[in-house]
Amino acid sequence: MPVQTLSMAIRGMTCGNCARGVERTLSATPGVAKATVDLQAASATVEYDAGKVTPEALAAAVRKLGYEVAA
Repeated sequence: MPVQTLSMAIRGMTCGNCARGVERTLSATPGVAKATVDLQAASATVEYDAGKVTPEALAAAVRKLGYEVAA
């Protein structure tokens, strides 16, 4: 399947460690090709294989870390 791109707003990140943690979690999710988190913009951009992972699963992974997500 072609790689798709998802942008999501993430509320609750307060520092660089927060952003790096979210980025690591998203990057480690099976099916994710690339994840970039922007602390200042409070957002994440994820390139993923829609055949392996859903946007809902990506949002759930971030919520599990304790942050709010709006896709």
